[in-house]
Amino acid sequence: MLLKILFIAALILAINSCGNNIYDSKKVSSTGKYDSLEKVVIVKTSIKDSLITLIATGDIMPGSNYPYSSSLPPDDGKHLFDSVKEILRSADVTFGNLEGTLLNSGGTPKKCLTPDNCVSFRIPEAYAGLLEEAGFDVVSVANNHSNDMNEEGTESTKRTLEQYGINYAGYTDSPFSLFEKNGVRYGFAAFAPNNGTVSLNDIPNAVKIVTELKKNSDIVIVSFHGGAEGYSAQRVTREREFYLEEDRGNVYEFAHAVIDAGADVVFGHGPHVPRAVELYNNKIIAYSLGNFCTYAKFSLSGSQGVAPLLKVYLNKNGGFVKGKLYSFRQINRGVPVADEELNALYIIKELSKKDFPESLLSINDNGTIERTKTNISTDDEKTN
Repeated sequence: MLLKILFIAALILAINSCGNNIYDSKKVSSTGKYDSLEKVVIVKTSIKDSLITLIATGDIMPGSNYPYSSSLPPDDGKHLFDSVKEILRSADVTFGNLEGTLLNSGGTPKKCLTPDNCVSFRIPEAYAGLLEEAGFDVVSVANNHSNDMNEEGTESTKRTLEQYGINYAGYTDSPFSLFEKNGVRYGFAAFAPNNGTVSLNDIPNAVKIVTELKKNSDIVIVSFHGGAEGYSAQRVTREREFYLEEDRGNVYEFAHAVIDAGADVVFGHGPHVPRAVELYNNKIIAYSLGNFCTYAKFSLSGSQGVAPLLKVYLNKNGGFVKGKLYSFRQINRGVPVADEELNALYIIKELSKKDFPESLLSINDNGTIERTKTNISTDDEKTN
């Protein structure tokens, strides 16, 4: 009996420790399929009465030492996030998409279906400290660069993120993360169409993961890396998309399915350009937040150099209350700075009108995102 009590106490302590990915490894297969969170002991705390704030950015690749160190920023990236730290730190939880593996040296570069377009990123491990210091709480590791240095790279990435207290999800053996911050329990899951990641295209499995997370979390955040890439890929087609012979999924179908399963917000990335935002069942979907801090290795011309930052305010039930779009751009090979021309705002505003006129979401010229009055139910108003 004493051993049982000690086991339960230890499990509760582990679950309530921020920075750990908690899951029952016996339930996770090598393909990232998940059956349930059964037998996991959850002690849910009451959510504070004030609004919950989330910040999301797009792709982050702060510098690569593969194949040459010339792709690393000056002073080892010490000043990369100087212009954005204040905003990044202003939310309860800040999210970004980590493109590449955290590994100092070695590793085996990945092989691609299209070798002429194959690029691998190897980010020095200490650069995880730049993310932690800038305010990032959680990152997606589900994207086309997750396996850039194969197993050595993925294991180093997991170990390094845990060392710096940054939550993560998206590898097939780490399909989700549970963590607590400021008395709120968060569930986070990430998906992509790439090898070694939890499949974006297996929607029934994604629904299972999100459904179980909802049972054990106050707020569920879902990230996806999907859709075609480049200037011609700014529109949400609501159909399956392809890029370089790769099936990049139907991101519209995916996002709606995970919200129906219990997700409170969906943050998308992958096209390297901004896409529309949509309000669906009082939950916000950002279909692509483009590039944010992509040093030396990414094209930054035109809309690929635009760097949106989205801040979302949720009520205690996870319902969307309001949002704010901040416009940044990348300079000097990939450093995010404020964009006085507000390109990110105007691009996303225009695309949202075109792609989702039915969502009844208003984006104002000052960056404020609001629901139209006809989209606010009595129950929603009571919880705001």
